[in-house]
Amino acid sequence: MSGAQLRSTSPALTLQGSQQAEGSVTVATSAESKPKKKICCSCPDTKKLRDECIVENGEDACTKWIEAHRQCLRVEGFNV
Repeated sequence: MSGAQLRSTSPALTLQGSQQAEGSVTVATSAESKPKKKICCSCPDTKKLRDECIVENGEDACTKWIEAHRQCLRVEGFNV
């Protein structure tokens, strides 16, 4: 019988749990605004162009590619 009593109280607990889950969805939504990838794995195309340019020409000559990579990272959610 105690099993039946637990089942009868479970919906109330479930309701409270779902209400708490709704509150955590708001928190999760704000957490989702953070980057989902690691910074090293984001924007591989601009990273490759930036790195090749720096190796061949030096950092001073590659500000265009460096800024393009930074902009891509910002779009991905990184604060650079």
